[in-house]
Amino acid sequence: MAPNLNFTQSQFDVASLGQCNVESPLQLSTVPGDGRCDFTFDDARILYEPRFRTGEAICPLSLEHAGPRQKIFFDPAKVKAAIVTCGGLSPGINNVVRTVVLELIHNYGVPQVVGIRFGYEGLNPAVGRPPMSLTPEVVENIHHHGGTILGTSRGPQEANTTVDFLVSQGINILFCIGGDGTQRGSHAIAVEVARRGLKIAVVGIPKTIDNDIEFCYTTFGFATAVAEAEVAIDRAHVEAKSVDNGVGLVKLMGREAGFITATAVLASGEANFCLVPELPLELHGPHGFLAKLKRRLQARSHAVVVVAEGAGQHLLKEIAGADASGNRRLADIGYFLKEQIESYLKAEGVPTSVKYFDPSYLIRSLPAEAVDSLLCERFARAAVHAAMSGRTDLLIGLWHNHLIHVPLTTSTGLKKRLDPESELWTSVLSLTGQEKW
Repeated sequence: MAPNLNFTQSQFDVASLGQCNVESPLQLSTVPGDGRCDFTFDDARILYEPRFRTGEAICPLSLEHAGPRQKIFFDPAKVKAAIVTCGGLSPGINNVVRTVVLELIHNYGVPQVVGIRFGYEGLNPAVGRPPMSLTPEVVENIHHHGGTILGTSRGPQEANTTVDFLVSQGINILFCIGGDGTQRGSHAIAVEVARRGLKIAVVGIPKTIDNDIEFCYTTFGFATAVAEAEVAIDRAHVEAKSVDNGVGLVKLMGREAGFITATAVLASGEANFCLVPELPLELHGPHGFLAKLKRRLQARSHAVVVVAEGAGQHLLKEIAGADASGNRRLADIGYFLKEQIESYLKAEGVPTSVKYFDPSYLIRSLPAEAVDSLLCERFARAAVHAAMSGRTDLLIGLWHNHLIHVPLTTSTGLKKRLDPESELWTSVLSLTGQEKW
């Protein structure tokens, strides 16, 4: 999707707790080319839109480059940091927790890091459990396991209550790992901190398996999810080809964005239909999905259909309300499609066998694979550097493969969507041929 050029430069200004006067303990360099890794200059920027046509003016919008600063705000010896994980599971959460702990303790010399238990509930002593101590020994092997060692939950707590808790515990850095709902909560905390004039840094680390966070080309867990989803599609293909007129139907994650579904379809190469939330799903009529599926079966005797959980919701009875994170509740498009396929083909006199796969929770609970493990390292270290430099009320983003600081006021409430004019979706259509049936 083309970037939104309606932003102003002031929307990319990052909040700071104050002047950085403490020398960083990191043994880095300020001289490029001396064989040592360099500090990141405070005025280093990443262009918001690097693409341009010859003769066009270059868009001057830019974002702050993330990285270690030579001068930091906090005296590491006086820091007590906390980490909270919120929302649904995603591969790599434990990796992020581990790297944050090790970077703070081993490299910055921070004496104490604690983990907030079971999401934002743990910031409210009336409902939550006490924090747990996070030491290098505690986090030593957690990156080999899925889930989160800290536990998770959905929904916010009152900002007054959470800030009271941070103050009572002597916590002056809070890392919030989660998606858009989590980051709305972290922004509310940062606003209350600023209102009171406190010196507490609040830094968000984006987590969403759907890969739908704006200002973040790829979120951790996405590559692992795609790899496992590919396996499910391949198995569905085996089932479909093993019987006459077999249909393998796979439902994948993607409430409002079809990135996992589209990317997994490309990775597998075995799907014939890819249905995503960004594009309307027409079931009936000569150009509807069901008629196309029938023609596919008549021509090839099998088909594989992959659908994102948020696709086709207009066809289903709306479920009232939202979950604790503020997400609207979705009806089950997978079972609905299975019933529609079976009843339609039966009425058309086409015998079929539909095998339905829903690997969503199996995928979410996996440990991170190598690509995601590396991405977790990058996000976590950048978050630590940002916090130690006194930057606050921000999200770590990934823009043109560079880590950046994005103010939460700008990043929250925005969702990235699959662009029907993108190379990704064009490739899906070329592979599946679903528009030709």
